[in-house]
Amino acid sequence: MSTVADTRVEAMRTLFSPRSIALVGATDKSGWSVYTFENLRDNGFAGAVYLVNPRTATVHGQQAYPSLSAVPGEVDLAYVMVPTAAVLSILREGARLGIRNYVVLTAGFGEAGAEGRRLEREVDAFARTHGLTVLGPNGNGYINAAAGVTPYGLPIPAPLLAGSVGVVLQSGALASSILAFAQARNVGISLLTSMGNEMMVSVTEVIDYLIDDPATRTIALFLETVRNPAEFVRVARRAAAAGKPIVALKIGSSRLASTTAQAHTGALVGDDDVVDAAFRQLGVIRVRSLEDLMITAGLLAEVGALPGRRIGVVTPSGGASEIIADRAEAEGLELPAFAPETVARLREIVPDFATVQNPLDVTGYVVVDRTLLGRAMEVVADDPGIDAVVLLSELPRVAPPDPAQTLPLYEAAAARIRGARRPVVVVSNVLTDVTEFGRTVQRHARYPYVAGGIEHGMTAIGASVRWVEAVRAGVDRVREPAADPPVVRGTATGTWTEFHAAKLLADNGVPVVPGRLVHDEDAAVAAAGRFGYPVVLKAAADGLSHKSEIGGVRLGLDGAEEVRAAYRQLAAVLRERGATGIGALVQPQRSGGIELLCGVVRDPAWGLTLAVGLGGIWVEVLRDSVLRVLPIDHADARQALEELRGAAVLRGARGTEPADLDAVADVVVRIGGLATGLGERLESLEVNPLLVSGARVEALDALVTWRS
Repeated sequence: MSTVADTRVEAMRTLFSPRSIALVGATDKSGWSVYTFENLRDNGFAGAVYLVNPRTATVHGQQAYPSLSAVPGEVDLAYVMVPTAAVLSILREGARLGIRNYVVLTAGFGEAGAEGRRLEREVDAFARTHGLTVLGPNGNGYINAAAGVTPYGLPIPAPLLAGSVGVVLQSGALASSILAFAQARNVGISLLTSMGNEMMVSVTEVIDYLIDDPATRTIALFLETVRNPAEFVRVARRAAAAGKPIVALKIGSSRLASTTAQAHTGALVGDDDVVDAAFRQLGVIRVRSLEDLMITAGLLAEVGALPGRRIGVVTPSGGASEIIADRAEAEGLELPAFAPETVARLREIVPDFATVQNPLDVTGYVVVDRTLLGRAMEVVADDPGIDAVVLLSELPRVAPPDPAQTLPLYEAAAARIRGARRPVVVVSNVLTDVTEFGRTVQRHARYPYVAGGIEHGMTAIGASVRWVEAVRAGVDRVREPAADPPVVRGTATGTWTEFHAAKLLADNGVPVVPGRLVHDEDAAVAAAGRFGYPVVLKAAADGLSHKSEIGGVRLGLDGAEEVRAAYRQLAAVLRERGATGIGALVQPQRSGGIELLCGVVRDPAWGLTLAVGLGGIWVEVLRDSVLRVLPIDHADARQALEELRGAAVLRGARGTEPADLDAVADVVVRIGGLATGLGERLESLEVNPLLVSGARVEALDALVTWRS
């Protein structure tokens, strides 16, 4: 029995592999129509192309038909270019004829205001009711280079390079630039899709298709927004499990999230920070430029993922060696010293004036000995302490007087690279176009992919290594939230300040420093006596969240009179502010240890997001925090702690007591599990500070804000 998912997968397959296409609204007056027709004609589409125009008998030099109903053959895909108001009538006619697949280039729908949104809803409802598949509207179509199917409304630069990078774009205009750049760097695509308004076909459905597509090895995304985070999580995990890296350029990093102002955590969490965290958790490689998008995707598709961080570098340039060393450090890559046997073998190869080290500069002697670079690469690839080799080399740009002499040199170099014991990544000095002569040499010599320029090439190498590490860490595993509902005593409204918030934590297994809420000085003294001196007094009042900002905390109180005086002072401050429910929280004094923050806020798109970092007064000063989208497990929490810039403090810097990171991770998971269990009711939950002393972990202060 087929499922809805099976039906959608089959819908995507038939959408992207039609045997015949009708261009509806075809006209010599429209550039889109001209380009779409030429793209199909010039890029190998083997099926029939029917032109539909009710006002003329000939379009683009071939017979036109007055309607879809007049087309003499079966139509698998209708490419719709009619005015906005006529789109629905075309779908109605097509549905009667049994045409199931549509690309709607026409604009003026959801992107154009209230009336456009109404029309889009009407078209969407009709399409879903009648089982149609519609890509767009307001999209240029797609290029299935692997199958030679190119119903696409903008020029396709020649030659169209078929390869193994699937490209999904939430931008129509950038598609042409990406195509031109991919061609310039010899990056072949399997499928490129311009999504338009995503009325029906979504980014995640196309990703699903590409995961199953045998022609695709890597998926490149240009995203303006993640419309459905839950679906994105599903397909990203599925891609990781299938061994297909996703490389994403997600724009829109400047807007801050609309998180609660009640918690310090809100100052640490912005929209873009959450996207970063979510992508890292899912193993999605995030890049910052179109160049990095295609170069990184190209490297992963052609070379594959690299097995480790230890890189051996072979170049003909000392300056380039230094640039690569700097970029390697920035990418978190290691350049280990060569093994003694490697050094000995290299000294037999390189000139006497060369220094044998990693990075290796074999010097300009490569002009004399054209095999020197390749022979040195073979030796470095044998080094047992190396995971991969970076080889600085270029494809030829201009044909020499005797081009036949060039090919054997590149054939020999390509054979050495294929035979190397470690993966070899070829990187050019700078980002220049691959010329037609260079492309010809690369094709005939079977020379490998050349990453464009040291800057972008090293970015791609670092991304490849991190992707492998993420997959090994299990990014595709599903984190299940706790099955038992949390214990909540009281009405989940407004803001719960420290006493009530601490009770919530304690009731749900989070260790909390003991405390007693009192409303007069005698009760404060009695509570202090029970805890034992010294104690802490904290101001308490209805809705009071940030006590330190009003001087509402008294530390190290060492006797009854100090407690009485402190209580009177705090009560006076609160009365001056017109507070109600005035009192104080009495707690035993805790000293030493490391103060952390562990907080959860609700991101508008991704939902509950946890931040862990250095806490206390340093939260917003140092801003040393790491984010995770909930739910998380112990491994996630432990990794987050180790990613902190201040992780050395937790490990016991300068002789201090190291924190038990497993114990801390357990508490972080409990806090995250509580927040997840509270679900839609929760706006934010913050523990600050979370005091860590060896294996003892205690919440010293807490704040909970419920959604209104």
